Amino acid sequence: MKFAVVVFPGSNCDVDMYHAIADELGEEVEYVWHDEDDLDRFDAILLPGGFSYGDYLRSGAIARFSKVMAAVKKAAEAGKPVLGVCNGFQILLEAGLLPGAMRRNQGLKFICRPVQLTVENHETMFTSAYEKGEVITIPIAHGEGNYYCDEQTLERLVENRQIVFRYHGENPNGSLADIAGIVNEQGNVLGMMPHPERAVDALLGSADGLKLFRSIVNYWRETHVVTA
Repeated sequence: MKFAVVVFPGSNCDVDMYHAIADELGEEVEYVWHDEDDLDRFDAILLPGGFSYGDYLRSGAIARFSKVMAAVKKAAEAGKPVLGVCNGFQILLEAGLLPGAMRRNQGLKFICRPVQLTVENHETMFTSAYEKGEVITIPIAHGEGNYYCDEQTLERLVENRQIVFRYHGENPNGSLADIAGIVNEQGNVLGMMPHPERAVDALLGSADGLKLFRSIVNYWRETHVVTA
């Protein structure tokens, strides 16, 4: 399986994402610069965290117009796994690939620490390696992680089981309904504020994030690998 790590000016978690795929997962991965217009050679697309274009205007507001985003949308429409983490999640929201918007943290401070999440939906291509209701530890690092959507959108998210992760015990940023991660209606685009790529080895404090990447690989093998 071949992963693309999309790099925007200001990305700073691209190396972490690359390490998670290449060194911990053992899969093929390439950095892809933001002006790339063809992602057809990749099986999954990863949008890492950071401060794309300095977070000017709004987080992700400029990155959504990058040339590569047309190719990201094409990959999403083709059903390929697309994962946006932190700033990557913000970009997916700005690009309309996921519903809702991101606001400043409720406390108006940047937060960088491990948090606990509940796996709300373990039946997605990103979470099949988890148990239903499993509580996992994943770090966050953001100043604008306060997810918001209108009441009708929230009702649809709940009804369609699009809320994949919720903050467990403590909501660090004021996010609506404790939402930490959501998927699109098709289930192949996931945006989440916590950083699973920073939780892929016990030496980092947690290896709970590795299951997310293994889930993607398991899904791809089940749908693409033919055995006699």
